[in-house]
Amino acid sequence: MGQVTPIENERNLSSEKTEAILQGGMREFLANGYAATSMDRVAKSSKVSKATVYSHFQDKESLFVALIQHLVEKKFRSVFDPVNAGKLSSEPEIILKQLAYRMLDAGSEKPLFQNFMRVIIGESGRFPHLARAFVTNVEKTGFRLLTEYFTTAPHFDFEDPEAIARIFVGSLAHFIIVQEMLHGKEIIPMERERLVGSLVDLILKK
Repeated sequence: MGQVTPIENERNLSSEKTEAILQGGMREFLANGYAATSMDRVAKSSKVSKATVYSHFQDKESLFVALIQHLVEKKFRSVFDPVNAGKLSSEPEIILKQLAYRMLDAGSEKPLFQNFMRVIIGESGRFPHLARAFVTNVEKTGFRLLTEYFTTAPHFDFEDPEAIARIFVGSLAHFIIVQEMLHGKEIIPMERERLVGSLVDLILKK
């Protein structure tokens, strides 16, 4: 086995500190909201110096946007793996149901994601640029990949693939927000299998 070079070791330490800062930042934003979170709080939560935080992130906004991007990489990229990898040989019903359940799993089974979404929505009035960053990094990614699938896959002949993609993603996002984040499953419950089956049937015009 080769020895780790000083440069590689420095990169590893930097990566570890970046991860620590991201985790510390997430804890502070979830606990205090965006406005009340300071870089001092983030440094203490991350167990690094304030100078180290600023050496990795220019300001609080860039840290928050980095957290959004981090969620995209960890959650939403994996949702669209079949599309990313070009694994489109399966029947469209199978592909669409796989995508739907991946989206629901990513949004419904991860309290961290839901709580972070609450921060973004709650702060969107005072800090609209945070909401824009979320839409750009998360929603736009899903819409773009799904639109490409609806446009290029031979199974479909939609007049407006982008609108269909928004209907697909929007229906699932609405389900997560109402059922999980707003506790709708206690008031107007619906089985996700029922929603997914009907949504896919609607898109495939069954």
